[in-house]
Amino acid sequence: MPWDPIQLNDGREIPSIGFGTWKMGNGDGPISQVDQAISVGFSHVDTAQAYRNEAEAGVAIRESGLERKEIFITTKYSGLDGLDIKTSIHNSLKNLGVSYVDLYLIHHPRLAVPDIPTAWKEMEDIQAQGLVKSIGVSNFEVTDLAILLASAKVKPVANQILLHPYVYARQLPILEFAAKNKIVIEAYSALIPITSLPGGPVDAPVNSIAARLGVTPDQVLLAWTKAKGAVVVTTSSKKERLLGYLNAGDLELTTEDILSIDVAGAKGPPRSPVKRFVRRLVAVALLSAVAGALSGHLRFC
Repeated sequence: MPWDPIQLNDGREIPSIGFGTWKMGNGDGPISQVDQAISVGFSHVDTAQAYRNEAEAGVAIRESGLERKEIFITTKYSGLDGLDIKTSIHNSLKNLGVSYVDLYLIHHPRLAVPDIPTAWKEMEDIQAQGLVKSIGVSNFEVTDLAILLASAKVKPVANQILLHPYVYARQLPILEFAAKNKIVIEAYSALIPITSLPGGPVDAPVNSIAARLGVTPDQVLLAWTKAKGAVVVTTSSKKERLLGYLNAGDLELTTEDILSIDVAGAKGPPRSPVKRFVRRLVAVALLSAVAGALSGHLRFC
């Protein structure tokens, strides 16, 4: 199946794959990268106050020539410069050069000040004013969501979280709670097993599936994330990879494929070379200390 839009609990729809601008910094880089993403077919751009490139994303969106309704814009309240939600959304709209954003998220529960219910009421207020179409959260745990829902008049439509095979078991309670409450999960850093943690247990099933289907490992991981019902937020500076990401929407993984990746992910990521080196140093130090103690004991016996 392609990257079909996903229905939100407020009746709106969200594109099921988005182009993220995290770690891009600012300047010409993010402008050209967002422009490239839109040109190859991405219709969802994800940014945030904390990324400090809302203005660059806005330039690329305006220069794309698309009508406002043709692009889905997500940004996040990151508590930048200690500003409140109402002030921050106005700054974000100015930076982006638009009159509204499609989805506005609280970037992290610790940014919901003075507490989650008060911050969420402010989110509901700016939605009522038409500044944002939908409201949601990011990096919220089950307990955070429960606190929010206890007083909310408007449910969050989405919770954007870290999601890849090595954290799937840990994040599963959030996915289950979200599904029960009709909150869409957005997944960031889905490609970490191959971009940052290669050489781990997930490599074998992912590479095997990729070889069988004649696709790339990153496409398999995106298809796995999609199979979990999540919106994918991903990025690349390379046009061919972006096209591959879009083509991954047509992949159909079998139940066995998905389970094999789940099981491999549950084994945990590979140990980093630095950690292995530190462990070896500690072991050598302990052995040296023991040897020294034994030598001293023998001399005085």
